[in-house]
Amino acid sequence: NGSPNSKKEARERTDLRISALGSGSDYTPFLQHLGIASLNLGYGGEDGGGSYHSVYDSFDHYTRFGDPNFDYGIALAQTAGRMTLRLANADVLPFEFTNFAETIGVYVKEITTLADTMREETKQMNQMISDGTLKAAQDPKEIFVMPKPKADVPFLNFAPLQNALAKLQESAKSYQKAMKNKSATSQKSLDEILIKTERALTNNKGLPRRDWFKHQIYAPGFYTGYGVKTLPAVREAIEQRDWKEASEQIEIVSKIIENFAAEIDRATKLLL
Repeated sequence: NGSPNSKKEARERTDLRISALGSGSDYTPFLQHLGIASLNLGYGGEDGGGSYHSVYDSFDHYTRFGDPNFDYGIALAQTAGRMTLRLANADVLPFEFTNFAETIGVYVKEITTLADTMREETKQMNQMISDGTLKAAQDPKEIFVMPKPKADVPFLNFAPLQNALAKLQESAKSYQKAMKNKSATSQKSLDEILIKTERALTNNKGLPRRDWFKHQIYAPGFYTGYGVKTLPAVREAIEQRDWKEASEQIEIVSKIIENFAAEIDRATKLLL
C-alpha cells in the first residue's frame, strides 16, 4: 500500500528506515521534552480485531481471542530484549549518524517541496477566482461562497537549512570513517558524548506557542494530535502561511542542526 518511492526504497535499501515519533505514548516526555533518544517497538500489519478502546479491550479477551499462547508478546519481548542487550553490550553506543543525516535531508526536501506546492496551488486558485472559472464550475443548485484570493507564497530562503544539512552529512561521514579505528581508551569518553547527542536537537525556548516541546526535529502536530510533524516549527509555519515565522524558525532549526553536527565532531576527535 506504500507509494512507488516507498516500495522502491524497500527493495533497494539494506536496512529499514525508522519512522518518526509523534506522541500518544510514554516516550513523549523523554524525546520531545528532555531530548533523550527513544525508540517505539511494535509489530503491525494485521487487523487489530476492533477491540482496542472498547469494552472488549481486556486481559480476558486478549488471552481468549487475541493471543492465547502469548506468541506475539513473546516475539516483541525477544525483539526488545535483543536490542537492549545490543546497546548494553556494545563497545560504544552503535549510533548511525549517516542514516540520521540522510533522514534530515528527506525532511528538508519535504518542506521545500511543500512551499513550492503551496505557491503553485495558490497561484492557480487565485487565477480561477479572478477569471471566473471557479464560479462557473459550481453547481447552481448549491450555495457557494466565493473564497477570497490568498496572498502569494514568497520564496523562502532555505539556504541556512541546506548548509546545516551539508555540515551534518560531512560530520556524519567523518565519524563513520573514524569509528573504524577506535581505540579501547576512548570508549568511555566517547559514550559520554554519544549518549547526550540527542539533547543538542532541543531548544530551551521550545516550539512556537508550545514551549514544553523542546525537540526541533520531532513533535506531535499542533492541529493533528498524536500525528508527528518533522521539523515542526518550520513545517507548521509554512502550513499556516506565516512566512515571517517560517523564516525565523529556519534560522533557529539550522543552528540546532549545526550544534548537533558539532557534537558529532567532538566524538570524532576522540577517535583520531
